[in-house]
Amino acid sequence: MKSTSKLLIGLVCVMALSGCARTEPVLTPHTTLTTHNSENQIRTAIIDAGQKRGWIMTDGAPGVINGHLNNREHKADIRITYNTTGYTINYVVSTNLLAEKGEIHRSYNHWVNNLDNDIQIRLASSATK
Repeated sequence: MKSTSKLLIGLVCVMALSGCARTEPVLTPHTTLTTHNSENQIRTAIIDAGQKRGWIMTDGAPGVINGHLNNREHKADIRITYNTTGYTINYVVSTNLLAEKGEIHRSYNHWVNNLDNDIQIRLASSATK
């Protein structure tokens, strides 16, 4: 009976700890566009989607938009490169997101995934047939 109880307690502890993993590999969405959008439509979709999600979006070089997000004590900077065939959301730097060795707090991946989805929705609705 004692060994069964110890085994059960051990399994519960392992399951609890695995559910608490706060970091994941950094997400770098690369989206290939199957819609026909102009570069200006893509730029507008990226900026609008970012602003809707609370990102501060600024133009960088041609085909580049920089994003900055302040979420309480957490900060993240991204760089989105784009052209008429697709776009990529790249991690740049962060504060208080446990970024180390290619891993980052799972909230960052959630924010970037939501941004990617919103960009795709905007591009689909603005695409020319």
